[in-house]
Amino acid sequence: MVKTRATTILAVRRNGALAMAGDGQVTVGDMIMKQTARKIRTLHKGQVVAGFAGAVADALTLFDKFEGYLEKHRGNLRRSAVELAKEWRTDRFLRRLEAQLLVGDRESILVLSGDGEVIEPDGDVAAIGSGAGYAIAAARALIDHTDMTAASITRAALGIAADLCIYTNRNQELVELKQDATQGPAV
Repeated sequence: MVKTRATTILAVRRNGALAMAGDGQVTVGDMIMKQTARKIRTLHKGQVVAGFAGAVADALTLFDKFEGYLEKHRGNLRRSAVELAKEWRTDRFLRRLEAQLLVGDRESILVLSGDGEVIEPDGDVAAIGSGAGYAIAAARALIDHTDMTAASITRAALGIAADLCIYTNRNQELVELKQDATQGPAV
C-alpha cells in the first residue's frame, strides 16, 4: 500500500488574532495527486478554526466529532479537545484514524492526536504535518523579529516551509479570526 503524505498546517496567534493556513498538496508515493486541497475549516459559528494533516476521510470524521463537542460544551475549546482526545484514544473505530488536528481560537492553539494528546505549545505558534518544523521555526523568527500580523507571519512562514519540504506547496488557504470578536473569519 502506497503511503499518502502531506501537508503543513500552521497557526499563529498575535495581538488577539489567530491565523491558520494550510498548503494544498496531497502526495501519494512519489507523485503529487492534488495541489489545491482544502485542509482548513471554521467551526462553531466561525469562532474556532481547525486544520488537519493525514488521511482526509479520517480528518473529516474527527472534524464532525470535534464540532459536536464544541456544540455540547458551548464553544469551550479546551474541554472539547480533551473530550475528543479521550474518545479518539479509547474508541475502537476512532483509534484507527490516521490524522492530526490543529485547532484554535483567539485565546489558544491546541494540537490533537489519536494517542490522546492535547498539547498547547509554548508561545503562540503551532504546526502539524510534514513541514511543521520548518513552519514553526520560520514563524517564531518572524514573531521575535518583526511587527507583522498573525496572518502575514502565517503566510510567510508557510511559504518558507514550502521551499524546504517536498510535501508542502505554495497553494495556501488562510483563515483569520481577527481581534474583534464581532467580525467573522476572514478567508
